[in-house]
Parts: sequence; structure tokens; C-alpha cells
Amino acid sequence: MDSSDLQNMMMQKIPGMPNKAKRVTEYLLSNMREAAFKSIGEVADELKVSKAQLVRVARVLGFAGYSELKDCLQKAILEQINPAAMLTKAVGMKNELPQKIRQTELANIDDTWMQIDMEKVEEFCRITSEAKCTAFLGWGISSLVMELAYARFCVMGLPTTLIKRGSLSLVEQARALTSGSAMVVCEMPSYAVDVTEAVADLKKNRDAKVITISDSAAAPICRFSDLSFFVSAGSPTFGSSIIGPVFLIHILTSSLVVHLGDAAREALEKQAAYLHDERFYHPIFGLKY
Repeated sequence: MDSSDLQNMMMQKIPGMPNKAKRVTEYLLSNMREAAFKSIGEVADELKVSKAQLVRVARVLGFAGYSELKDCLQKAILEQINPAAMLTKAVGMKNELPQKIRQTELANIDDTWMQIDMEKVEEFCRITSEAKCTAFLGWGISSLVMELAYARFCVMGLPTTLIKRGSLSLVEQARALTSGSAMVVCEMPSYAVDVTEAVADLKKNRDAKVITISDSAAAPICRFSDLSFFVSAGSPTFGSSIIGPVFLIHILTSSLVVHLGDAAREALEKQAAYLHDERFYHPIFGLKY
């Protein structure tokens, strides 16, 4: 059963359900990814219902029990991000694919914007401006998002480091951070175990702040977060889109440079002087970094 079939089946069952069962099913529909990877106890606590209630709802939906329903949810979610399955759908779109990509990316930006809380943006500015060092961590395409953030922090003259796979593991690199540091970690599916381990080790052994950027509260890194941002990263082909995450980074770093004010001006003036160095840049083509 794919995600569309599962959603249609659940929606057809809702009208005949008692109110409590209806509320549970509506939650599962609206939060499929979160429900797929949370324990039955976590879902029950969030909905303020008993585990037995979740089992009853699963049986009403035609499953032997909640674990079978959860397995079906997981398979449906994983199918959505399976590259081969997504390619099959993309081939069927043919000439409509570029337009579909455009629509999806516009939706990613709009949905990301709707999830941005300006109080959280202000908290991001406070944490990173006060941190002894801000580290940026990501894997796969998420590392591209973190490289952008890292570059902008460098230009603002802030103490920063980029953690990525290399001669040292992610955990080993994270261990170099001292108390009073901050880590910004970005994770789009699939979620990497070593990223989670690096974040967990940082929280366990040092007094450091963790800021997470992900597409879902179900992402394992969110368990260790002091401040969470959520983005939309849908794609009609393969992988996750980084348009939404990059849009968020633009907002966060732009807000930060305004927050820093005079403290960032000197660094930006040095960067402007560097842009005039003709050993590196052709000034005639513009001086934006």
C-alpha cells in the first residue's frame, strides 16, 4: 500500500469513527512521518490517549495492531523518498516535469516561510552571536546548506567551523567544540546515524547549544535540540530539495548581520576590500560575495 492508498483508506474511514478515534486518525494523516518513527507511547502522550486507544484505531483501519499500522506508515514514507520510485513517477511526467519542479520549489519556499517563527529567529541571533564558536554540521546535500551558512559566518567575522566527513569522524570533530559553543545541524532524509551520534555526544559532554534544521520533528537530531527550525524539502524527482533550507539560511544569516550591527561592519568592510583585489576578482563584473 503506497502513501496515496493509505491516505485515501484513512480518509474514507474517518466519517464513521467515534470522535476520539477520528482525532487519532486525523493526527496520523497530518503527521504521517512523525507517527511513522515515534513509539506508540510518544504518540499516545502527544494525543493524550491510551496506547490501547491507538491499538483500537489501528484495528478499525484494518490492521492487526498498532505495530502493523506503524510498519505501513514507515513503508509509505520511505517509498516517498525512494530514488527509483521517484524516477518512475518523473518519467511519467515527461514534458510537465520542469513545471512540476517549479511548482514544488515555490511551495517549498511558501511552506518554509509559514513555519518560520520570528521569535525563534531572534533566539538564533542571540545564541550564535554569544557563542564562543558556531559549528555547522551536515551530511549529503544537507552539507551544502551548512557550507553556505559557514561561508556567511566567515564573512561576518564570527568564530566558526565546518564539520564534514574527512580524515576524522563527525563525532571526533564535534568533540573539539568547547563549552559555550553552538552547533547548527541540518538534516534532510535520509537521516545519518553518525550525525545523530555527533549531536548526542556534544549535548552529553559539553555545555553547548544545538540548533536543528530539518523537514520533520521526527528527525533523530531533534531530540537534542535547544532550538528547532522546520523547512519544506519536497521534490518530484529524487532526493530532497535544498531550496527551502537555503531560503531559511538566507533569512537567519541576514537577520544575524542586522542583529550584530557595528560588530559585523568591520568584517564586511574587510570583505569589501578583498573583493577589490584583482588577484582574485574581476571588479568590472560586480562586487557581491
